Amino acid sequence: MSEPQGSEGLTAAQAAQRLLENGPNALPASRPLSAGRLLLDVVSEPMFLLLVACGVIYLLLGDRNEALMLLGFVCIVMGITFFQRRRTERSLNALSDLSCPRALVIRDGKQERIAGRDLVLGDLVLLAEGDRVPADMELLSASNLTADESMLTGESVPVIKHGASDAGGSPDSLVYSGTLITQGTASGLVVATGPHSALGRIGASLASMGSELTPIQRETRRVVRHVAIGGLCLAAGLALAYWWLRGDALQGLLAGLTLAMAILPEELPVILTLFLGLGAWRLGRESILARSIPAIELLGATTVLCVDKTGTLTANRMDVARLCSETCTHDCQGNPATALQEELHGLLEYAVLASHRRAFDPMESAIGQTGARLLANTEHLHADWQLIDDYPLSRQMLAMSRVWQSPDRSEFLVAAKGAPEAIIDLCHLAPKRAAAIAAQVQAMANDGLRVIGVARATFAAPPLPDNQHVFDFEFLGLLGLHDPVRPEVPDAVAQCHAAGIRVVMITGDHPATALAIARQAGIAGVASAVMSGMDLAALDDTALRARLADTDVFCRIAPEQKLRLVQAFRSRGDIVAMTGDGVNDAPALKAANIGVAMGARGTDVAREAAALVLLKDDFSSLLLAVQHGRRLFANLRKAIVFIVAVHVPIVGLSILPVLLGWPMLLMPVHILFLQMVIDPACSIVFEAEPIEADAMTSKPRRPDMHLFDREILLRGLLQGAGLLAMLVGFHVLVRWAGHSDEVARTTTFLSLVLSNLGLIYVNRQWTQPSWRRGIKSNRAFAWISMAASLLLLLVLGAAPVRELFAFALPDMALLMQCAFVAVLGIAWFECVKWALSTWRWPRRAAAAQ
Repeated sequence: MSEPQGSEGLTAAQAAQRLLENGPNALPASRPLSAGRLLLDVVSEPMFLLLVACGVIYLLLGDRNEALMLLGFVCIVMGITFFQRRRTERSLNALSDLSCPRALVIRDGKQERIAGRDLVLGDLVLLAEGDRVPADMELLSASNLTADESMLTGESVPVIKHGASDAGGSPDSLVYSGTLITQGTASGLVVATGPHSALGRIGASLASMGSELTPIQRETRRVVRHVAIGGLCLAAGLALAYWWLRGDALQGLLAGLTLAMAILPEELPVILTLFLGLGAWRLGRESILARSIPAIELLGATTVLCVDKTGTLTANRMDVARLCSETCTHDCQGNPATALQEELHGLLEYAVLASHRRAFDPMESAIGQTGARLLANTEHLHADWQLIDDYPLSRQMLAMSRVWQSPDRSEFLVAAKGAPEAIIDLCHLAPKRAAAIAAQVQAMANDGLRVIGVARATFAAPPLPDNQHVFDFEFLGLLGLHDPVRPEVPDAVAQCHAAGIRVVMITGDHPATALAIARQAGIAGVASAVMSGMDLAALDDTALRARLADTDVFCRIAPEQKLRLVQAFRSRGDIVAMTGDGVNDAPALKAANIGVAMGARGTDVAREAAALVLLKDDFSSLLLAVQHGRRLFANLRKAIVFIVAVHVPIVGLSILPVLLGWPMLLMPVHILFLQMVIDPACSIVFEAEPIEADAMTSKPRRPDMHLFDREILLRGLLQGAGLLAMLVGFHVLVRWAGHSDEVARTTTFLSLVLSNLGLIYVNRQWTQPSWRRGIKSNRAFAWISMAASLLLLLVLGAAPVRELFAFALPDMALLMQCAFVAVLGIAWFECVKWALSTWRWPRRAAAAQ
C-alpha cells in the first residue's frame, strides 16, 4: 500500500497529548449497576414487598416451605430487574467492541499498527480491502475504493468513495467508524473518534432511552396494591368484629389472618413472573431468544410491524437475477437446468473479467459465482489470462475497465462494467439504440433490480491510453442484481395480515427498488403509497401521523428517521414491533414496544438493543412469537378469572361464619391446602393450555385492553358467587340433617376443592364447551387433579392429619353429595361462559360498525 506523498503523520508526542486531551477512541461505558443500588430498587417495588409480607405471614404460621417458595420468587424478580438495568450497558459494550478495531497509521514517518482505541484526531490512517474503519475519517486519496456502510445506512450495495480533492467536499470523501472497506485502498485523516463518531452518536441515542414497564406490569402493580390494602383492612375489621362479638381476641386474630391469607393476591405477581418466564423458555425452544421477558406479553397486542429491508425482508446478499442483451433474456432465478443462451455467453464472460478475481464486493462476488455456475465447462472462463491494468471508477466515469492479456492472442482484451448510462457513453451508441437500452434498464429497475452494463473492446498494442473513452467498446448487455427476498417472507407477511397485523417496510433504498421489494414480499399493493426521507423531513409530527394511516413503504430513510417513524406509530396508539439487524436499527429497536433482532446475521448491538432475537433469522418465527404472545395473554386472563372465582367462596366462607355465629369453616391450614391447588393451577395448568383455535385469525387485542377488565371481573365474580351460594346452601343442609360441625366443615371443604378443579376444567377453554377439548391436551391439569385427589384421600384417611384439619369422616352418601355439588358447580360455570359469550358477540358487532 502506498503512503500519501509528503506526509509524515503525527509524532508520538503529539498523539499522546491529543489522546490525553480527547480521550480514547471508544464509547464511554455505562456505570456498572452496584449490588446495593439494585437491592434498593427491588426492595422499593410493591410486588416485592407483597411477596415478603406473605412470606412473613407463612413463617408466623409455621409453614416454612411456603415462605421459602415465596422468597424464591423474590430472587426471580430481582434477576429480571437486574437484567433490565443491564440492557443499555451491554448495548454500549457491543458498540464499543465494534468501534475499536486495530488501525494502520503513519506516525513519525513510519507505518505502525496500533489499537483502534489509541487513535486521535489528525492521525493519518491507511486503509485496504477488508479493513474495518477504526474512526470517522476524511479521505486524502482513494484508489478504486468502495465501503460497505450497511451497518449505518441499511444498504447492502457498497458505496463508492473518493479523495477530498475529487469529491469537492461531498460526503463521498468520508468513511465512518465501524464500516467495512470492500475494495481498493485509501489514506485519510481522523476527524471524529469515540462518542463523536457516527457510531458513537448512535450509542448516545441508545443510552438516552431507558427501559419502560409494560402495561401488564403497571396494571398488576396497581391491582396488587389496592387489593392488598383493602384485604388487610378487611382482615383487621373481621378480627375486631370477632373480638367484639365473641370476646375472644386470639380466635379473632386467627380469623383475621385466615381472611388475610384468603384475600392477599399473592398469586398475581407469582403467575405473572412464571408465565413470562415459561413463555421465554418456550420461545427459546423455538430458537427465539427473549432478552426482555416482560415484552413477551406485548406480542399478542402488536398492531404494526416495522421491518427493515436489508437483512430482514431480504437475505443481505447480492445475486445475479437476470442477464439481458438487446435480443434475449435469461432468468438466473428460474430452472437451474436451463442452459444459458449462446448470445449471452459473452455478456457474462466479460462481466466476470471486469470484476476482481478475489472479490470483497458482494456484487462482484455474485457475478463470479454466477459465471462459475453458468459458464462451467466452456471456453469463456479464463483463469490463465494475465491482468495488465485497470481503470477504476471515478466521479466522472461510473464505470471500471480491466485490461487482460490472453496467452494465445497478441492484442489486449478490455472488459468494462458500470452504470448503464456510463457504459452507453463508452460505447458511443446512437440515440435510438441508447433510448431502447434505457427503457430496458428502467423496466429492470422497476422489478427491484440493480442494473449494470457490460461492454468489451480490443486494443492492438501498448502503451495503453489514459482514458477509457479511447477504447472502441462494443455493448454486450445488462446484468440485473438483487438482494433476494427471504423465501419465507411472503407467506409470513400474509399471515401477519390475516392476524390483523400491519406490516410496514422502512429502508434507505431507491423508491422503485423499495416498492418492488415490498410488492414481492406482499407488503404493498399496486396502488400503495410510498414516502421518502425527504417527504418525511418536510412533515411535522401531526402531518406525519396523518400520512401513516395509508403508507406502508418508507424509502431513503436515514437512521434517525427510523426512530422518528417508530415513535410516530406509537403516538397513534399502535403497539409497534421493529425488526432489524444493523447498528443503524438499534435506537429504533429499543424505542419500539418490541424490538426484534435478526440474530444470525445481525450485529451485536442490534441483538443487545432488541427485546427478542430470532436465532434462525427466519422471518416466519415472528408469527410464532406473536402466537406465543397471544396465547400467553389469553391464558393469563383465564388464570385471573380462576383466581377471582376461587377467592370469592374462600372469602365468603371466612366471613359468613363470624357474622352468622357459626364455628369457623376455614382455618389457616385449609387455606394452605387450597393454595397447593390454586398456585400450580395458575402457574402450570393455565400456562400450558394450548392456544385457542381462532387466535391467529383474530384482530390484535386493543392496546388499551386491561388484564383486569370488566369482563374478567364479571366472569370471575359470577362463577365464584354461584359457587359460594351452592356451598353455603349445602353446608346449611348438612347441619340441618343433624351432622356435627366437623362433618359439615369436611363436606363443605371437599365440595370446595372438587369445585375448584371444575373451575380449572371450565376456564381452560372459553370459545367452546370444555368437554370438546378434553383432558389430554393439558397433562398438567390431569396431574394436578390426581394430586389433589390423593391429598384429599390422605387428609381423610390419616387420622392425625384429619384431626389437624378439624375434620370428621363423612359417610358414602355425603361423599356422593359432595361430588354432586361439584358437578352442579361445573354446570353453573358453563352457563356463565355461554351467557358471556352470547353477550359479547352483539357488543363486538356493534363496535365493528
